Amino acid sequence: MSSAEDSGDVGLVLDFLNTVDFERHTDVLADPAAWRAWLVDHALADDAAALVSRDGLRAAIGGHPAAPPPPVAVRVELVDRTPTLVATTVTGAVLAAATRLAVLGEWHRIKICPADDCRWAFFDRSRNRSRTWCSMRVCGNREKARAWRERAKLG
Repeated sequence: MSSAEDSGDVGLVLDFLNTVDFERHTDVLADPAAWRAWLVDHALADDAAALVSRDGLRAAIGGHPAAPPPPVAVRVELVDRTPTLVATTVTGAVLAAATRLAVLGEWHRIKICPADDCRWAFFDRSRNRSRTWCSMRVCGNREKARAWRERAKLG
């Protein structure tokens, strides 16, 4: 496990990106009770930029085009004698986590499954960062079977 995964940054970013579920047609941000529960679970405060930020981050890593996240206030504080990005709102905390991942060279390991009926965000743990699907057993297998059927029709 990398230090980025140990820090919780990967988990926070993925949890936030996956508040939308294309397979189930649900969006935690569109359900006030579910969104409040998500915020409580992550000990974060809501802000008006959450939806735009989520969609902008998803677009940045391979999702459908969207507006970039707006600028947010993030503080740098000394925590245990170490400079640390600190934020209390969901957008600030997620963008701070994403920034730490970028600094560690791990940001490009956050990917979006290319299956149109999935679009799940995942962390590519492969050594050469070549993983494409969120799950080879589900999305990858389904896509390979679909491609095989198309080739069989043509041949």
